[in-house]
Amino acid sequence: MISSSVKISVVSLFVGAAIGACAAGANQPNMQAALGSLQAARAELIQARPNKGGHRDRAISLVDQAINETRAGINYAGD
Repeated sequence: MISSSVKISVVSLFVGAAIGACAAGANQPNMQAALGSLQAARAELIQARPNKGGHRDRAISLVDQAINETRAGINYAGD
């Protein structure tokens, strides 16, 4: 069962992404699509059972890094 704090975090992530997409990435459909895919992957990893020997947690961390880098790329381009 997913805790309410995790649900709130996931919802906040999507809301923040939507707001950011409108502001910074209107002319960057590929980057926006990549960001959406990464966020969907993160949500799936969060829902996965944690019996993966730490690999699930590592994957979540790496996806978080990829999300941050993708956002940074969108912001850097500033198109």
